[in-house]
Amino acid sequence: MKDFRISETIEAMQNQGPKSVTTEDLLTIILGNREKAERLLRTELTLFSGQKEALRVLSSEDFDGIKYLGKLTNTEAARVLASLEVGKRIAHMPATECQHISSPADAAAYLQKHLSYETHEKFYVLLLNTKNRVIRVKQISEGSLTSSIVGIKEVLSAAITAHASSLIAAHSHPSSYPSPSTSDREMTKALAQACETVSIPLIDHIILGCGSNRYYSFKEHGDL
Repeated sequence: MKDFRISETIEAMQNQGPKSVTTEDLLTIILGNREKAERLLRTELTLFSGQKEALRVLSSEDFDGIKYLGKLTNTEAARVLASLEVGKRIAHMPATECQHISSPADAAAYLQKHLSYETHEKFYVLLLNTKNRVIRVKQISEGSLTSSIVGIKEVLSAAITAHASSLIAAHSHPSSYPSPSTSDREMTKALAQACETVSIPLIDHIILGCGSNRYYSFKEHGDL
C-alpha cells in the first residue's frame, strides 16, 4: 500500500527545503518505508532521548548494527549507512579561509563535527595561521591520553609542515562530561612546553563530551 505521507514529504522538501521535514521523514525517503524508519529511531537505546540521540547512536553503528536495529535488508542498511557516511565526509571536508577561530566556543563548535560522534577517545590538533584561521585539522592518535601516546613529535611535525602560527589541541571524552583527568592535565602541560621550543604556541586544549554540546577549555579555566 502506498504511503501518501512520502509524497507529502517530497512536496514539502521541494517547496520548503529539507529542514522543514523530520528526521523520521528523511529516513522514510531513504528507505521507502516509514515503519522501518520509525523502528530505527525507536530502539531501546534511544526511546527516551529523542531523535538527535538516535542519530548519534546510528552514526556509531556498523553495517550489521544498522541492519539489526531496523530489521533491514542489506540494500536498505547500505542506503542508511551511505547517507550517514556522506554527512560525515561533508563535515570532515578541508577547512577554508572563512573558518576563523576567535574564542574557545568557536573552536569547540568547529571541532564538534569531527569529534561529537566518537565513542572512544581521539586526539586532534587544529592548526591556525597568524589570523587565527584554520589551516588544517589533523588526527594524531586515539585511545587513552598520555604524553607518550598522543605523540608530541607528531603534533610538532604537523604544525611545522603546515607552517602554523599556533595550534589548538582537542580530544573527545566517551562520556558526555568533558572534565579533564589528571593525565589530560599532564599531557597538556607537556605539549605546551614542547610547542614553546618551536615557537608555535599551544593556545588551548578543548575536551568535547560525546554526543553533547558540552566542552572544557583549558584557556577559559586559566589552566593554560
